[in-house]
Amino acid sequence: MGSHSQQDSLPTPRNDAGRRGLEAIIAHPGQAVIGLDFDGTLAPIVPDPEQARAHPDAVPAMSALAPHVRSVAVITGRPADVAVRYGGFGDAPGLEHLVVLGHYGAERWDAVSRTVQAPAPPPGVAAVRTELPGLLEALGASRGTWIEEKGRALAVHTRRAEDPEATLEVLRAPLAELAARHGLIVEPGRLVLELRPPGMDKGVALTEYVREVGAGAVLYCGDDLGDLPAFGAVEKLRGEGVPGLLVCSGSSEVPELAGRADVVVDGPAGVAGFLTALAARLG
Repeated sequence: MGSHSQQDSLPTPRNDAGRRGLEAIIAHPGQAVIGLDFDGTLAPIVPDPEQARAHPDAVPAMSALAPHVRSVAVITGRPADVAVRYGGFGDAPGLEHLVVLGHYGAERWDAVSRTVQAPAPPPGVAAVRTELPGLLEALGASRGTWIEEKGRALAVHTRRAEDPEATLEVLRAPLAELAARHGLIVEPGRLVLELRPPGMDKGVALTEYVREVGAGAVLYCGDDLGDLPAFGAVEKLRGEGVPGLLVCSGSSEVPELAGRADVVVDGPAGVAGFLTALAARLG
């Protein structure tokens, strides 16, 4: 194992299951899957989601870690190709085997083929796309809100509204009704409500991928409510004998995630530092 300075030392998980997970990854890194959310984890949250980019230290940290482990997988609600572009993952050295599971696993991009595999979007998404602007207008919520086009889903952001929390509450029930009418569900997040097809979430995507590659240990790092299913998947895998580590990209906006995490780091900069320290320990 390589030496590492105090500055990049690995934090100690705060419970036994997390400590066992980290120990398993260090002992047998070639069996470990490293699962990472994108927005809020690898990329700082910004008012305009189209301006989101990976933290400058994120890709170098992933590149340092990837050669030591079974796989690095980015699992995101965004379209896979958007995450690749905004993350700068396409040509990064060391990430020749990176997998990006977009739309909660409905899409898949891998660095080997450099192509996206995806089924056709369900028809309900197109219907919601048509109705959503008029609904926001009728609710008096068109000013300051932002509709993010995600191909297989649509997200309404309230971060730029005059009162973001109050606007979110105004929208919650009407958007749930609109989604249900067209066979979709609403996934809440940090000042965002996403309307998307049911059946796929980050927990399903992570579990299927861990089983596909035959992983003997798993780490998952996320920051938002949409990451809770992935946390649940790691907890379930631990119960089945696959050691796991839960890392929260710390945010006071989502205490539920921090409360369940084994390690909490300080946002995307902290995630990059954690991955760098893990790579140094394995190097």
